[in-house]
Amino acid sequence: MEANEIYRSIVDNMTDGAYFVDRDRKIQFWNKAAEEITGYAAEELVGKSCPESMLHHVDETGRQLCQEGCPLFATCIDGKQRKERVFVRHKDGYRLPVRVNVYPIYEGGEIVGSVELFTNDSPVVYEDTKLEETVAGTAMHDRITGLPNRPYIESFLGFKMSEYRHFGKMFALVFAELDDFDAFTKRYGAKAGSAMLINISEGIRKNMRKTDLIGRWDGGQFVGVYSILKGFDAPIFAERMRNTIVNTEVEHGSDILHVIASIGVTVPKASDSMPNVIRRAIKLMNTSKENGTGIVTVDPKLPK
Repeated sequence: MEANEIYRSIVDNMTDGAYFVDRDRKIQFWNKAAEEITGYAAEELVGKSCPESMLHHVDETGRQLCQEGCPLFATCIDGKQRKERVFVRHKDGYRLPVRVNVYPIYEGGEIVGSVELFTNDSPVVYEDTKLEETVAGTAMHDRITGLPNRPYIESFLGFKMSEYRHFGKMFALVFAELDDFDAFTKRYGAKAGSAMLINISEGIRKNMRKTDLIGRWDGGQFVGVYSILKGFDAPIFAERMRNTIVNTEVEHGSDILHVIASIGVTVPKASDSMPNVIRRAIKLMNTSKENGTGIVTVDPKLPK
C-alpha cells in the first residue's frame, strides 16, 4: 500500500469523526466515524462549504458557527489549534454535543486548510426546537421579531470583516430606519407597531439567502449584511429591503397600514474598522432622511 492509502485507512478506522476543509471552508474529506456520529454520508457533504452543509454547528451561547465564530475559519487564518464544545445537527434532526479539536494543515509552508476531529460528548441528544430555547434563547435574537439582534449582527459583521481582510470577500452593509415609527406607534398603538415589525421580519426571511444576515438593530431599525461579488451589487440589496418594507401591510380596524424607510448602503474599504463601516451606513441613512425619506442613499465611493 502507498503511504496515502495507509493514512486514509487509519483515519477511516478512527473512532473520532474527522473532516478536512480547504481555505474556502469546502469539505474535502469526511471519514466513516463522522458518518456514524452525524448520520451524513461523505457523498452528501464532500464538495460543499460549511455554510452549505446541513451540520449547522452552534456553540453553547447559541451562535451559529457556520456564520460567525467558526473555529475552522479562524484556524485557517492564524494557524492556531482550537478545542471547543459545540452542538452538531444529526441527519435525523436532533442535536449532539461534541468535543472538537481543530488544527491547521500546511503545504509548502502555507496553510491550505484545517482538520476537525470530533467525538460525541454526551449520551444526551437535544431536539432542535429545545436547543433553540435552551441554548440560543433570546440572547442572540430579538424578542419581538425573532430576527438576529444587535449583538448577533455585530458578531456576524466582525466575522464578515475578517473574511474581507483575509480573503477579499466583499459584502454590503444596509442600514434601514422606519420613518416616523415613534409617531406610528403613538397614533395606532404599540400592538400595531409590533405587528408591523413582525410582518416586515416575515418578508425579510422569505427573501434572505443563507449567506446573508438581516436583523433588528434597535426600535424601527433593521440592518442587512449581504455577500456580494462587486460593489455595484450593493444597491440591489438596499432596494430589495426598501421594497420589502414599503410593501408590508398591517390591518388596523378597517384600515390597511404601511410604513416607509430611509436606507443607507455601503461596503467595507481597506482601511475600515467595523465601527467605521456602521457609522458610514448610518450617516448615509440619515442623508436619505434629510433628502425626503423613503429613499436609498448609496455610498458614492463604492468600488466597481
